[in-house]
Amino acid sequence: MMAIINLLQYRVISVQGLEAEKFLQGQLTCDVNGLANGQSTLTAHCDPKGKMSSIFRLLRENAEQFYLIVRHSLLPSALDNLKKYAVFSKVVFSEQDWQIIGVLDKAKCGAISADFCVEIGQSERAILLNKHVQQIDFTGSIAQWELAEMQAGYPILSPESQNEFIPQALNLQCIEQAISFQKGCYIGQETVARAKYRGINKRAMFLLNTQTDDPVQLGSEIEMELENGWRKTGVILSAVHFEGILWLQVVMNNQFEASTKFRLSGSETRLNLVELPYRLS
Repeated sequence: MMAIINLLQYRVISVQGLEAEKFLQGQLTCDVNGLANGQSTLTAHCDPKGKMSSIFRLLRENAEQFYLIVRHSLLPSALDNLKKYAVFSKVVFSEQDWQIIGVLDKAKCGAISADFCVEIGQSERAILLNKHVQQIDFTGSIAQWELAEMQAGYPILSPESQNEFIPQALNLQCIEQAISFQKGCYIGQETVARAKYRGINKRAMFLLNTQTDDPVQLGSEIEMELENGWRKTGVILSAVHFEGILWLQVVMNNQFEASTKFRLSGSETRLNLVELPYRLS
């Protein structure tokens, strides 16, 4: 469904300098060097243990100028973590007070004036960036954008889940160029590589929904039915209510029977497992 949405939940960080490319290549999970000018990809910044502190959309303008689109709730810690490793690099970070617009039908992007048009993978979504605020007739809600992200299998990281999961637990290996397993070292690379080549990651992100307006707590668990009753499992990564339906991204064990039943913890509200648009690997 076509919609133009004011993405107030995001901010833009400029990463600029002679060593911007080199610095980001040693920090992020994607292959920054292999990204073409004008191209973007989802990517993550990990701690030394390989747990994600932030998820960004990285936009490359050229080798000395990059932009990171990040959720506002993650911005302070995300910026601090980058700056911590940039002490001896020729790179400058600055938050940009830009207008960020989401379009749920990228074929319509040409009708909207923008300084940058950031296409999102093979989806119909796009993000438009304007250095100055323009008068735009917004036709959709933030919840509508978040739902489109979830249905596309794109993880929504919140402060409640920072430094809790490795990238593969949130399916980043399946999304765009978010993880490169061929590039050199970066923060947390050893853990990320070991999860792939030794098969140590046993978790993945799944999408579930149910008809309810009841609130849920991020970071809380859902329950799965076993022979002897219900047991808590997984962690709620994100939650969105839209038109009477609750949608959840849940990180849980990636091995379970297709017939397994799920419900909200401490409730009789059953959850439906929704198929993701990619195959887990």
